[in-house]
Amino acid sequence: MTTFRRHMEQMALRTLGEFPDELISDIYVVTFRIDSVDQDPRHPYVAIGYNTETGVARQLAETGSSEPWEARWNYAYFPPSGLEGIRIVGHHPEHDPVGADLYRREAVVQDLWYEDEDDLSEQEQDERDEQLAEHFNTLCVDLARQLHADGRLVGVFGRPLPVILYNMFDPDEMFALTAAANPPELVTEFMSEDPGAQPQA
Repeated sequence: MTTFRRHMEQMALRTLGEFPDELISDIYVVTFRIDSVDQDPRHPYVAIGYNTETGVARQLAETGSSEPWEARWNYAYFPPSGLEGIRIVGHHPEHDPVGADLYRREAVVQDLWYEDEDDLSEQEQDERDEQLAEHFNTLCVDLARQLHADGRLVGVFGRPLPVILYNMFDPDEMFALTAAANPPELVTEFMSEDPGAQPQA
């Protein structure tokens, strides 16, 4: 039986194949937006998408921004292709019913799953939620690393591109997740705004 991790890989490759051919040379980043259905950590998903150089230029021109990093790397400035993605993968019954079933089955086996009616304290639920979130983050990082290692990104784009991971529950975590998911040379500019890497005053 296909594992959830294998399902993520298959869906990611399918999504990369759905990026418009005419934009391949213009795309500079693959985006992984990590989120969950109804803010419930038991229902995590990743929206896989992209942004383009043309999109960044348009954003800078329209806003007159003097902050090129923000236009290029801050998901708040991204068009739907980067923020909402092209495809949603994970425990999302509407957009990924196969993934939803696989994810829940594996979470049960790993003793991470719980139901609302289970006799768990609030602290126990919080601990499970944290474990579920960490587990899904790890899966997303591993997926990005594999896309690099297997040459899948170079195969699609003809060159290596960074995969930027945005965690909608913990925005600052995007730096740690992205650093773990990519060769360092691909994310030098992105990581330049990492508050954890800035010298303390």
